[in-house]
Amino acid sequence: MRYFLEIAYKGTDYFGWQRQPKQISVQEVLEESLSTLLRKEIKITGAGRTDTGVHAKQLFAHFDFEEIRNLRELIFRLNSFLPKDIAIKNIFRVKDDAHARFHANQREYEYIVSLQKNPFSEDFAFQIHNKPKVHLMNEAADLLLHHRDFQCFSRSNTDVKTYNCTIVKANWEAKDNTLIFTIAADRFLRNMVRAIVGTLLDVGYGKTSLEDFKIILDSKRREEAGASAPAKGLYLKKVDYPDDIFKIKGETV
Repeated sequence: MRYFLEIAYKGTDYFGWQRQPKQISVQEVLEESLSTLLRKEIKITGAGRTDTGVHAKQLFAHFDFEEIRNLRELIFRLNSFLPKDIAIKNIFRVKDDAHARFHANQREYEYIVSLQKNPFSEDFAFQIHNKPKVHLMNEAADLLLHHRDFQCFSRSNTDVKTYNCTIVKANWEAKDNTLIFTIAADRFLRNMVRAIVGTLLDVGYGKTSLEDFKIILDSKRREEAGASAPAKGLYLKKVDYPDDIFKIKGETV
């Protein structure tokens, strides 16, 4: 039987989501915890991978196991077993062919920028001291909705078949002393959101004009775009799936 985990985590102390040979990852901690509690080696597949230091408010992963009669109890036991910076929000059965990564049809990220020094957001936001022009950043962000190839914002030497992504939302919002950038797409390239944020901040500070931003988009060259914003301000906020993968024998899980 296949199960989905709904997970949230603080990424500060992890080298990203994906298991790595010599570094601690969120996937490794979860797999070892599940394997211990279920007394069987468990492998999990995530909806995507976050980079070192990036947080997740919602990420889904799937694993296979025999029938689990009390999922609520497993959630409680797993949360008691896991470190404080990883939480299981839910576990539920799905169709046997449901895939956390391949069946996700949209992912949404947000990036938090703090406009003043704040000791309570040190690990959770990029702190800057001069407010950029938000209206210019939103004008540039709107151009992303009409573009498809985002190689200019992709980490170099990335093994992907295509750099095409369909961005359906990209906007900045100012709240008190905080700027929040929200972006949603069918898929994202490695380092893409942080590279976009860094480049949009350059637009907000007048270092990059809107015309320059258009040229960057068409260049397909990472070196033409701005520096990546720090990982600590980035959150995977939401992952969406088609409703039918949550149905078993005609009933919604």
